[in-house]
Amino acid sequence: MSLATRHFDRIGNGGLTFTELGFGTAPLGNLYRAISDDEAHATLSLAWESGVRYFDTAPLYGLGLSETRLNRFLRGRPRDEYVLSTKVGRLLSPATPETRDGIGKWFDVPNRKEIYDYTYDGVMRSLEFSLERLGVDRVDILYAHDLDVFNHKTQSALDEKLNELISGGYKAMLSLRDQGVIRAFGAGVNEWQSCQWMAERGDFDLFLLAGRYTLLEQEALDSFLPLCTERGIGIVIGGAYNSGILATGPREGAYYNYDPAPPEILDRVGKIQTVCGRNGVRLLDAAFQFPLHHPAVVSVIPGGQGVDEVRSNLAASKADIPATLWADLKSEGLLRQDAPTD
Repeated sequence: MSLATRHFDRIGNGGLTFTELGFGTAPLGNLYRAISDDEAHATLSLAWESGVRYFDTAPLYGLGLSETRLNRFLRGRPRDEYVLSTKVGRLLSPATPETRDGIGKWFDVPNRKEIYDYTYDGVMRSLEFSLERLGVDRVDILYAHDLDVFNHKTQSALDEKLNELISGGYKAMLSLRDQGVIRAFGAGVNEWQSCQWMAERGDFDLFLLAGRYTLLEQEALDSFLPLCTERGIGIVIGGAYNSGILATGPREGAYYNYDPAPPEILDRVGKIQTVCGRNGVRLLDAAFQFPLHHPAVVSVIPGGQGVDEVRSNLAASKADIPATLWADLKSEGLLRQDAPTD
């Protein structure tokens, strides 16, 4: 089975071919609940059988568990048949069950503490550890992970880490790309402002932007996405459902940005869902397909913690969305007029 693909080759090194539907593996790190190794394997296997060929992971996801689960799944699969990205910026250090990070977020995972490290050596060590956990001889893309206020708490703390990256880790990723060890590099973050800061200071290929260009949020159209179009920078969309609310709809307890959705978000999603209903479109289908209309976007990578979620994402990737939906959302002020929808 095949899915729609997009080829990306910014610097003429052969580039990468992404499936428009990719697979974000944070849920396979036992995010919010534990699943078995067999469940994780079945979920990945269904994605593969359905044509998915882009898989994204990170040391953070399950404190190494996501990468080791990918190891079992990828073993024996032809390396040239898929695109694989992981992240740098955190090293994992052994800890006790009581002192490990992620208690209450990651379940039944290795006892590890996260150490932020965006230096040259930190990036090189992180890649080496990831290759061991993944059991592969190369990854295609490295993203500097979580360079945003959301993770570093204050702008001054973030500025310190951004400068650490540009003066250190950036040079490591640039060298790895120049040597052909990786095909592309960038950053995976929750805020477009950090991406723009980096794009203005370095030769970044791709940004994995989580939750900031969605049916709910299009502020990135102001300056960041035009800059990407101008520079030929690719965008991978994470968090297309804004942590869940664009998948579940505005029900009680729906999540937005990793927390229960506030009333104004519930209200806005309710209005969007009503317009979707009038056009015979599932909210989740519209949420998945909207970002793909932007010329910089190469893939959308929802997470999947079970086969039902994979099937739902597959359906979303193939749904037929009438042009009237986007026109109606714009006319009702629920979608920016300048958002690409053709």
